[in-house]
Amino acid sequence: MKLECKIEEIKSKILQVERITGKNLTLPVLNSILLISSGKSLKLRSTNLSLGIEVEIHAKIEKEGLVAISGSVLNGIFSNVFQNENVFLESIDGNLLIQTKRSKIKLKGQPYDDFPTIPRVSGTSFEIDSKKLIDGIKSVFYSSSVSDIKPEISSVFLYTNEDNLVFVSTDSFRLAEKKIKVKGIPEIGGILIPYKNIAEILRVFGDSPSVLKVCFNKNQISFSSDDVYLTSRMIDGVFPDYRQIIPKTSTTTATVLKQDLLNALKISNIFSDKFNQVNLKISPKEKVFELSSANNDVGENKTYLDAAITGEDIELGFNYKYFLDCFQSITTDSVSIKFSGSASPLVISSVSDSSFLYLIMPMNR
Repeated sequence: MKLECKIEEIKSKILQVERITGKNLTLPVLNSILLISSGKSLKLRSTNLSLGIEVEIHAKIEKEGLVAISGSVLNGIFSNVFQNENVFLESIDGNLLIQTKRSKIKLKGQPYDDFPTIPRVSGTSFEIDSKKLIDGIKSVFYSSSVSDIKPEISSVFLYTNEDNLVFVSTDSFRLAEKKIKVKGIPEIGGILIPYKNIAEILRVFGDSPSVLKVCFNKNQISFSSDDVYLTSRMIDGVFPDYRQIIPKTSTTTATVLKQDLLNALKISNIFSDKFNQVNLKISPKEKVFELSSANNDVGENKTYLDAAITGEDIELGFNYKYFLDCFQSITTDSVSIKFSGSASPLVISSVSDSSFLYLIMPMNR
């Protein structure tokens, strides 16, 4: 292998790929990045067996070949190279020689024969604007369970409903649902993407203003753009029929300004107990919307907010952290909260945007 490419381009791609290298003691080759030079490009490939990525860089190829180099070492070198110039890479006896105008570095290579292949996923496919996909995932992923005990809820669930691609996640204490309008999408009965892979999908495509091709089958899903190909394993399971727990009617409704509620919750946080409980009291007749919290070591707090309230009186407790999480998904200035009794979940949504729905289970103690 012998080639020339721009430092700035390879620098950013190595950072992207190195994050997905595996920290595997039994398969040390997973700690490496595989460099493949062929045609008119240099490909960088890494995998941790659950996720795999391949990125392509334009390069002047003098000699084709491949070499495997420790991802952390390669990233450490290029993170500290600031010259805006070209870099020359050459593999010699399984090692890698890196040359710039001011430096000459030789890196010890690793045996690449055992490097796993990145699966080329075949199956159902569709195209989607990367911004829409990222928006859908970002709107719900924080509600996923972080425990692998129940893998089907330690995931982001995707399915289609008419012209909507629906994103859902839950940890059984709260649930988030986001609907994204996508035309011409094939019917999707259900896709479960592991929660632990979501962060990397967001990192890789979060700033990519491109159209993504998504392809999936029973075991794998892939996301590809012009120069990036990423695969993730899928969870083999059945997502709970969450629509059964969404209340069909409400007995009390409150509409408050998002910023007012956010500020009140942050104050309540200071006085909340070890269970993060904040109490909510609503009295439509007296026009009272009250948030309160108490802590024996700190003190107690009551905050009253201006709100449009209808229905019956209600009083319940909830985990304030769950409520704070959903503000990142609410795009309007006002928040609608609906109640169906003190034992039923709170239903939170944007006032003029029906695409996002959030449920929190009460925690009356």
